[in-house]
Amino acid sequence: MGRMSRQGLIALALLALVALLGFGGYSLWRKDYVRSEEMVDLPRTGEAASNPLYVLKLALAKDGVKVDARQRLLLSQHPLQPRDTVLIYRDPRTLAAPDAKALLEWVARGGHLIVRTPPWRERLGEAKVPVLEEVGVTLLDAADNEDNGQRSGCANLYERGRESQLVFCGARRFYFYNADAAPEAAWGDEDSAYVYARLPYGEGRVDVLADMDFLSNRGGSALAAFAGVRHGDDEVAQPSNAAFARQVLAPNYRAGTIHLIYAADVPSLWQTLIRNSWMAWLPLLLWLAAWLWQRMQRFGPLRPAPAMERRSLLEHIVASGEHIYRYGYGPSLYASVRAAFLLRLRRRDPYAASIEGEAQLELLAQRYKNEPGLGPAQIRDALAHPLARDHAAFRTRIATLIRMRNRL
Repeated sequence: MGRMSRQGLIALALLALVALLGFGGYSLWRKDYVRSEEMVDLPRTGEAASNPLYVLKLALAKDGVKVDARQRLLLSQHPLQPRDTVLIYRDPRTLAAPDAKALLEWVARGGHLIVRTPPWRERLGEAKVPVLEEVGVTLLDAADNEDNGQRSGCANLYERGRESQLVFCGARRFYFYNADAAPEAAWGDEDSAYVYARLPYGEGRVDVLADMDFLSNRGGSALAAFAGVRHGDDEVAQPSNAAFARQVLAPNYRAGTIHLIYAADVPSLWQTLIRNSWMAWLPLLLWLAAWLWQRMQRFGPLRPAPAMERRSLLEHIVASGEHIYRYGYGPSLYASVRAAFLLRLRRRDPYAASIEGEAQLELLAQRYKNEPGLGPAQIRDALAHPLARDHAAFRTRIATLIRMRNRL
């Protein structure tokens, strides 16, 4: 009992020591522990991820403007009012001819249309661009920039009290000297071409921009555009870009609905699989590589398979006959074949085998009269010994004797 009590005391002492160390560690951790909150920007999903004008849409709605964002124009389902604004973020070449005509007729009644030029990296040639062709805008092509690099450079956007910001970098610039009226506002000059122009058209206006990246969500990771001084990372959330966007939308601002037409920015299936599903395809790829490694027999150039040992009796007989004939024993081979024929003839027709000469030849010719190639002349030659070293006669007589023997 005394020994058992001593072991129990040791166990209790160890437990007390562990508890004391644990309490001491917790106290030290608790002493420097401070509860705090942290905002983490989550990746965008849904429309926020696919709509490049989503932040602009929220900003306009928060400012009390009626806004409608959609991927296609759909004029039949969304009729335009005279004081509306249509902003087409996508390439104007995607507009159908009836839609372009309807848009210009609506602009002439007081609408405000905002379009961009096609991307600079694509060659236009003699192709016409809807809307831009009708309002008198002349687009630059790649060949027009060979002597003047300023035409594809960036433009500086200034705002009072802030550093200048680069916009329209690598965008397709244009001229408007074919327009029916002088522009109400323009950005650029005759040397470097123009990046922005507001052209009057009837009672409305058409704004042409080199690109619309300054209106997009590009570069942003969350919707922080309305967080006071701490603006978001989106292009449109930058103060200079936001001020310029307000100027572009000014003609019919709050007078009607602003229609934001965009092309959904959805990544391709392969891009999604490569970026987000590597946990699945990478192990499968490694497994496939291991399986191919296991199935491979060897490396290096292919070698022909070794010749198999040949044991055909007929090949041995043919080789022996060729050897005998090569060393001058052809008459012996002929005599053996002729004896084999006469032996079978003796069993099938003893009378024909017992006679000789022309009488035997007539009987054999009568027997083989229905066999082509076995006439009296062929039979006479087959039964006569061939001349020495006459290879053709030897082969012919041997073949005829074998055929006659097989037909008995």
